[in-house]
Amino acid sequence: MAAKIIDAFQLKDGRKITFRYPLSGDIFLMTKYINALSKEKTFIRFQGEVIPLEEERKYLEKQLERISKKQTVQLVAICNQQIVGISAIDLRDRVEQHIGIFGITLAKGFRGQGLGHKLMQAVIKEGIKKLPQLKLVTLEVYDINNIARSLYKSMGFKEYGCLPKGLKYKGKYFDRILMFRKVK
Repeated sequence: MAAKIIDAFQLKDGRKITFRYPLSGDIFLMTKYINALSKEKTFIRFQGEVIPLEEERKYLEKQLERISKKQTVQLVAICNQQIVGISAIDLRDRVEQHIGIFGITLAKGFRGQGLGHKLMQAVIKEGIKKLPQLKLVTLEVYDINNIARSLYKSMGFKEYGCLPKGLKYKGKYFDRILMFRKVK
């Protein structure tokens, strides 16, 4: 199956980026990407552990199935045939099926270039278009991740809660900030 291109543009520094839906053939690129983020110990769930190929394969297969069932939208950002960003909105189920959980990650060296803003815009636009029941998008962020919080606020997200010491990062506890945005 050919990749459906959602957007193509240049970053501030001139590098060419393409947004598209993931493909089953992306498994090696996705595994390489998530392990690079984990090794970096950035503001994500994985903090140095190695994610095996089979674990990432199961995740990708599940996401592709959810995309086909209109339960998820997920975009990958590609630069020079490498994944440099991933973003998704995953619908909850049952009485919460109108709520999508947003997530985004960017590779080191691609932050601060406007990529996060564009990827976030694209995945929300796709969510509105492809997930008819989507009404609210929620996310969680470390309270010390001021760059991400600023981006989310600029995209219309509002804080609605805080779980004190809800996240452990580099051996210390930080507050988990909860944010939401109405999309319909």
